Amino acid sequence: MPGNQFGKLFSITTFGESHGYGIGVVIDGCPAGLPISEAFIQAELNRRRPAQSALVTQRKEPDKIEILSGIYEGISTGAPIALFIKNNDQRSKDYDHLKHSFRPSHADFTYHQKYKHRDYRGGGRSSARETAARVAAGAVAKLLLQQHGITATAWVSQVGHLALQTPYSQLPLQNIEATPVRCPDLALAAQMEALIKQVRKEGDTIGGTVSAVITGVPAGLGEPVFDKLHARLGMAMLSINAAKGFEYGSGFAGAAMLGSQHNDIFYQTPQGSIATYTNNSGGIQGGISNGMDIFFRVAFKPVATILKPQPSVDVQGNAVVVEGKGRHDPCVLPRAVPIVEAMAALVIADFLLLNKSAQLG
Repeated sequence: MPGNQFGKLFSITTFGESHGYGIGVVIDGCPAGLPISEAFIQAELNRRRPAQSALVTQRKEPDKIEILSGIYEGISTGAPIALFIKNNDQRSKDYDHLKHSFRPSHADFTYHQKYKHRDYRGGGRSSARETAARVAAGAVAKLLLQQHGITATAWVSQVGHLALQTPYSQLPLQNIEATPVRCPDLALAAQMEALIKQVRKEGDTIGGTVSAVITGVPAGLGEPVFDKLHARLGMAMLSINAAKGFEYGSGFAGAAMLGSQHNDIFYQTPQGSIATYTNNSGGIQGGISNGMDIFFRVAFKPVATILKPQPSVDVQGNAVVVEGKGRHDPCVLPRAVPIVEAMAALVIADFLLLNKSAQLG
């Protein structure tokens, strides 16, 4: 099974399954001498872990991080960093009835067709539990970016029909962690929370959008052809479970604008740097960062596992009825916020190191 690696210089390889012994990640290319706080990595994992509120799956996983290599006395050594998270609350029996059936909109059928032998317990490798390893690696990338004044911040901007209309620059982003739904508009967050609870009570699920901004990115990150910065960000975000769409800057709204409306006009700031009056480009032009904020959105579908009977077929093609059991998220969005931040940090950290390697002096 190839495709478990991400990044070029700052690269990660994740491993493990939802109901196996545990999950983990190996980070290669992290520079030596970086102060790495185990407490910070754990805090990031706590934002993603299950059972953190009534809005998410109640699987009881502490997601305790174990550092196996690459860090000594709180400092990176330059060797591969191995991080491990043990699974503690597997209930594989919750999936016994699905051993030979294909759940609608899950990876069951495609994994069966490709590998002929699949781990049906919680989806195995296709489970969103794999993203805990990404968050752990993303925490290390965040610590690297902090050394350069770069931050990645994400929040829930839409749940179902409830959507933020305020530009991100006017949002109180300090409120993101103030509610379980992670929307900075507290009044809208309360409505979103009520909607998720209502949907959960009905045995259904709901989707929405996570928005994010990366600040402090210098001009010059990204490659102009196949490895455009926005292309790598799009790949990173669309690799997250349940992600269905990615747009940056003006996104699809830009398709309805004139060039005279969409163009970002340059000017020189009082400090002598070059900036733009508007940011329809989303901080990226020609696949390379221009020094403005990088703003993007990721759309997430409703979680495929619903607690309602649905018609399907088994491996023999016979008609069956499947119904979700066990513990599942009625809405992936609150727990997707730290995952989006982690993947953004991994992309920027990789390009930051690539940029240094491409320059003399």
